[in-house]
Amino acid sequence: MRLRNIPGAEEAILNSDYCIKDPKSHRGVWQEIFPLIQPIHIEIGMGKGRFIMELAAAHPEINYIGIERYSSVLLRALQKMEMSPLTNLKFICMDAAEITEVFSEHEVSRIYLNFSDPWPKDRHAKRRLTSRQFFGRYDVILSEDGQIEFKTDNQDLFSFSLEEIPQAGWHLDAFTRDLHQDPLLNKDNIMTEYEEKFSSIGNPICKLIASR
Repeated sequence: MRLRNIPGAEEAILNSDYCIKDPKSHRGVWQEIFPLIQPIHIEIGMGKGRFIMELAAAHPEINYIGIERYSSVLLRALQKMEMSPLTNLKFICMDAAEITEVFSEHEVSRIYLNFSDPWPKDRHAKRRLTSRQFFGRYDVILSEDGQIEFKTDNQDLFSFSLEEIPQAGWHLDAFTRDLHQDPLLNKDNIMTEYEEKFSSIGNPICKLIASR
């Protein structure tokens, strides 16, 4: 379970240059916060930041924004950034449901969803980050040729996601239910904290790539 209540976490976020305090004010002008004008990729539910930090370090030609809802989790990423600063990466502490208020039309080139909350009860399906409701939000902010990449070890959530993509009017570009045994989709794969944990106990990792 994610940490949610570390004393001082919210204050640390407010005082950090790596975290955007008023993200809605940057809607449509996100390029202004980065040194270079480059494609913008975002990770929704970035956790402690391992995935997006490694990605940003490997691809200085792309600007990255990591989104995390819980301040106590985001604090861990901020601590890592203080040790290894990256000029092409910023963080936002916010609810993913507000992304269309934070990013304008076609402002984002790629979206990463990694080990998202499965919201297992049927009545909470619309809260899943791969629900048709969220795909409607992604449709607004993603560039015309943009893609969504999703990884999880939850087989039920993955099956749900595969069904939602065509229902949302999107196209499934590629998928696997065992990423680490798929030479094509596993090429240049960067593992998240959860991916390392779950794969180490034998859970196969699922991945899909979707576009319009």
